Amino acid sequence: MAPHTQSLPYIRAISPYQPGKPITQLARELGFAVDQIVKLASNENPLGMSPKARAAVIEAMATLSRYPDDFELKHALAERSGLGVERIVLGNGSNDVLDLVARVFLAPGRSAVYSEYAFAVYPLATLSAGAEPIAAAASDFSHDLEAMRAAIRPDTRLLWIANPNNPTGTLLAYPQLKLFLQALPPDVVAVLDEAYNEYLPPAERVDTTAWLAEMPNLVITRTFSKIYGMAGLRIGYALTSAAIADLMNRVRQPFNCNNLALAGAVAALDDHPFVAASYALNRAGMEQIVGGLKRLGYGHIPSHGNFVTFRLADAAAVNQRLLKHGVIVRPIAGYGMPDWLRVTIGTENENSRFLAALEASA
Repeated sequence: MAPHTQSLPYIRAISPYQPGKPITQLARELGFAVDQIVKLASNENPLGMSPKARAAVIEAMATLSRYPDDFELKHALAERSGLGVERIVLGNGSNDVLDLVARVFLAPGRSAVYSEYAFAVYPLATLSAGAEPIAAAASDFSHDLEAMRAAIRPDTRLLWIANPNNPTGTLLAYPQLKLFLQALPPDVVAVLDEAYNEYLPPAERVDTTAWLAEMPNLVITRTFSKIYGMAGLRIGYALTSAAIADLMNRVRQPFNCNNLALAGAVAALDDHPFVAASYALNRAGMEQIVGGLKRLGYGHIPSHGNFVTFRLADAAAVNQRLLKHGVIVRPIAGYGMPDWLRVTIGTENENSRFLAALEASA
């Protein structure tokens, strides 16, 4: 009997997460120079890393002989959120934090509820813990909170919500979301994934950390991979009750955040001009992309993130033709959306390259 057959059946049942196509892979396949390729597949910040973060990372190179010290970042996040450091959990990207929550609360014989068309990591994290993922039907590509409420079973211990949602870009109204979370059974932990929170207009943002005072079963996750431009350094965090944070830290790998990521994240938090510039670029780029899609006759889902999901009859074929033009976007057939592609907002030139390639690929 082959050794791999002795692995846990629910691990063998997992379909691995498929990231966006790497630039280097496309360059090798089609003979492009790396700098000729436009990658708009993974919701990265086209401005790169915050300058303050970059300087801090360079300085932190001198500390790499030491094990990581997360003291400064935890205290910086505590000061910003108004929470104690005992309520903060750091992760190797927010994906790591999502996995920690699943490991704490899920196991065979338990279930977790998430929305149709929600982030692919939610069912993956659920399955990796041996629990059953339950997908509640979406409404107009957005979370249907009533459907999610109806999907909760006596064995449900986790509920996943992304707001804004990836890959659809939809946003739940905060008053509606708060009422929903307040009415959850106390033995169901809600994970509120806010990876794209900083791309919301200031007037639309709500400080959900204030909800933690009355919701001991709430976990809020955030990341430095998006607007802060630190996707390659892998750093994210959770804000929650001290009791849940304590449990997550019990299963967290020691030193799961490296010195460069920690130093960069501390500096990035204070680089307000960079965040403002990234936000402004995204708003302008969103108008450019959406305007181009409308001109070309493609429908799209109104987005509150740094990407747009658009519909076309032959998405897979168009995606292949875009690749031949050196433009990488994200097919999302794995999300049950085979007729859609997702494009990240880039610089003005990158957006123009995409729109020109899309017009030529139609």
